[in-house]
Amino acid sequence: MNKVPLTVRGATLLREELNELKSVQRPTVIQAIAEARAHGDLKENAEYHAARDQQSFIEGRIKDIDGKLSHAQIIDVTTINAGGKVIFGATIDVVEIDNDKELTFYIVGEDEADYKKGMLSFTSPIARSLIGKMEGDIASVDAPGGLREFEIVEVRYV
Repeated sequence: MNKVPLTVRGATLLREELNELKSVQRPTVIQAIAEARAHGDLKENAEYHAARDQQSFIEGRIKDIDGKLSHAQIIDVTTINAGGKVIFGATIDVVEIDNDKELTFYIVGEDEADYKKGMLSFTSPIARSLIGKMEGDIASVDAPGGLREFEIVEVRYV
């Protein structure tokens, strides 16, 4: 399987979630299952079935995170000399040309993406149009609502 890019911040967040699942949530749900078993008949025990469902979710999420981390290529943008170009992990300040709206985007891995927070997946149309550009360049994106153009004001590697 190919390596999947992940920022240092994204890897840290995944490791923290994994630790929380393994050290807090897993033992809690195991205890809940044990208590529900103590109540007797498991066929009609809603607490038992809810705890088993929760356990299934937790184990699935642990497996998912382990897989993501094992296939991750963690990229620390602060150690890369990109010469002012927009690259994976960069923070970009832009101005949308049509409405002079100032926006800040952070190009991240697919699992980290959250458009409302300005975190764009490197595979998104906006990020693809920005990657490789430099300060002062114009990036054009053919969006569902029509053509959007962004002028790159500043590229940071933080």
